[in-house]
Amino acid sequence: MIDGVIYDMDGVLVDSEPLWKRAMIEVWATVGVAITEDDCRRTQGLRIDEVAELWGRRQGWDEALPGQVARATVGRVIELVRAEATLLPGVTSSIEFFAELGLPCGIASSSDLALIEAVVDAFGLGGRFASLVSAEHEEFGKPHPGVYLRAARDLGVDPARCLAVEDSPNGIVSAKAARMRVLCVPDPAFRGDRRLGIADMVLASLEELDESVWTTLVSAAV
Repeated sequence: MIDGVIYDMDGVLVDSEPLWKRAMIEVWATVGVAITEDDCRRTQGLRIDEVAELWGRRQGWDEALPGQVARATVGRVIELVRAEATLLPGVTSSIEFFAELGLPCGIASSSDLALIEAVVDAFGLGGRFASLVSAEHEEFGKPHPGVYLRAARDLGVDPARCLAVEDSPNGIVSAKAARMRVLCVPDPAFRGDRRLGIADMVLASLEELDESVWTTLVSAAV
């Protein structure tokens, strides 16, 4: 059985991955580093502080600079989300689908809690999610399972009886390490990526979620 549903946020609920790329390229440029969209894609799904620390080691940044870059990036993404973000197709209908089944829903994201709350507020989703969990409060971000395990605890659901909705390989690995079933709606950059094969089901859009998909997910082996 599946007793709870936990959504990733970026690329699953909102089309924010392009906004992250813009923000990172803009902010990194202020410290003299020219990064590309491909650079951003390679670290997609990781916490922004971990990404900044990685670049800090590569570039020999001052010890304080990665934290400053990470905070500036999050602030810029929040600005862009409030101005430009849209819910992805099928998000509202999927939330309603799970609500009709009586399943509690949560969010488990690598993004900072401030950004999660900004998204929830921007789209009036506050009453839809019983738990909002950010990997910023975990020792390790995705692909470590910590953020998913905490979200399951918040929902009061055994992780092995949770469904995770993800879009990236790092997120899928995180949820699978938490022993969850995984429904993947891949970011276009990852479509065709063999690593998506560990998900229990891959859909082009959450608009495809229906009773037959649900039956398959419920019967999938953990």
